[in-house]
Amino acid sequence: MLLSDEQSEIRDVARRFAREKVAPGYQAREGTGRVERDLLREMGSLGLIAPELPEEFGGLAQPSVTSGLIAEEIGYADINVAYVQILGSLNGAIISRYALPELAAEWVGRIVSGESVVAIGLTEPRGGSDAANLALSARRDGDSYILKGEKSSISMADQADAIVTFARTGSPEDGARGVSAFLIPMDAPGVSTLRFTDLGSKAIGRSSVFFDEVRVPVANRLAAEGAGFVQVMQGFDFSRALIGLQCLGSAQASLDESWAYIQERQAFGKPLADKQGVTFPLAEAEGLVEAVRQLCYNTLALRDAGRPHTAEAAMCKWLGPKTAVDTIHQCLLTHGHYGWSLDLPHQQRLRDVMGLEIGDGTAQIMKLIIARERLRAARR
Repeated sequence: MLLSDEQSEIRDVARRFAREKVAPGYQAREGTGRVERDLLREMGSLGLIAPELPEEFGGLAQPSVTSGLIAEEIGYADINVAYVQILGSLNGAIISRYALPELAAEWVGRIVSGESVVAIGLTEPRGGSDAANLALSARRDGDSYILKGEKSSISMADQADAIVTFARTGSPEDGARGVSAFLIPMDAPGVSTLRFTDLGSKAIGRSSVFFDEVRVPVANRLAAEGAGFVQVMQGFDFSRALIGLQCLGSAQASLDESWAYIQERQAFGKPLADKQGVTFPLAEAEGLVEAVRQLCYNTLALRDAGRPHTAEAAMCKWLGPKTAVDTIHQCLLTHGHYGWSLDLPHQQRLRDVMGLEIGDGTAQIMKLIIARERLRAARR
């Protein structure tokens, strides 16, 4: 992949920041269950959050590929911190495109600078993959909406300053056409959270978010009433490619550590690196990681070119986490009894990446999208 001089410079900045500032705290963040705000502000000051956004919103007006470079580099150091970049790109695009100018001016610059974190609230207890089947209601009351209901499994909800959330403003029979999107400050009266106890990604965390008669100004609606779901969901093609690279960055970190380890570790009088039974699984993993990496960057390049990329984005979201899980698992096994220790990061990476086999769309949903897109093309 050929990069411009500016993209190479941004990638190098991201790499230095990731390895010097982010990586040393990776395992400690699991204990605190938080991503440090000072770290996010530094990340923002370096232009590493949503660089594809226009300069008027504090972005760098970079191609989508540049965001992929950052997601991969930060993911190499800490997949959880990389998620902040992905949230910033997703929500920054939604708010800048669909919010009223005053609301966009208030929030997007804070996202890009790392001053604020905005979560995204789509999943509900009964919904999961059936994302348009929403029970959270938003009824119009003069110049406000009143929201009542629950969102579930929302990443970073208890650390966020605001949430982009989807609620039903039409009847259930309207399906996705009856869903509207809103930007709601998390300190609004009636908003509360309850954090889950999860296997991994503890620095990000998931929570239920409860809306108890929360009053939201009409000015905080994103897009027209009833158009929120259909319009805003288009942004998920972008985030799916970034998630693929976020996971691959984590996998590459375990691979690099494993190549170094097998050159140092002796068995039967020789380094493990002399044994094909040890090197071949790592070589296979390198090939698979590189193949999926190219898929992800090709998807972002299609986006930059204005070409359809929905199927490709679904492939990224399916294959990125799967390949990363398989790779990190192999690296853990390569380290033998050392790999089984909590002292090494492979076990944490494995748990962190596994969550993305579920969140933001399971493999089964991604395959449905791929099949739908390919069948649509075949019927033309």
